[in-house]
Amino acid sequence: MEMILVSACLMGRKVRYDGAAKTSGDAALARWRQEGRLVPFCPEVSGGLPVPRPAAEISGGGGEAVLAGTARVLAADGTDVTEEFLTGARAALAAARSAGARIAILKEGSPSCGSLAVYDGAFRGRLVPGRGVTTALLEEHGVAVFGEDRIADAAVRLRALERP
Repeated sequence: MEMILVSACLMGRKVRYDGAAKTSGDAALARWRQEGRLVPFCPEVSGGLPVPRPAAEISGGGGEAVLAGTARVLAADGTDVTEEFLTGARAALAAARSAGARIAILKEGSPSCGSLAVYDGAFRGRLVPGRGVTTALLEEHGVAVFGEDRIADAAVRLRALERP
């Protein structure tokens, strides 16, 4: 059975920066949960950040640039939290590998988990195309990442992986 790494906040865990969850009501996700396929994970908490915590955004590029050392992740209060984001991304990759997960469903827009867009680094609430740190690392290692609004696409990938 194919396993799926999933953002813990989408599973109802209150791990987001504001102490909230972003629970998904998606039927496929609920079915996969019942089947025992999901591996809930929060890279930011696993990287050592507290709940709640100041919002963070990538400054100077996207997740790939953070991995390359040419961009940083900064909290709204100016604290550099790059190392925590890198630690969390590495822990997410280790969790995916341990579970054999080749698919991840992560919270869109997050500086860790965004797969199509992240905030622009200026704390103005503006999304720009890009990937979060965890997404960039997972995809670099062959894990297909989908945002919570693309679960149907993840289901198609899952069926393809499970074909004999």
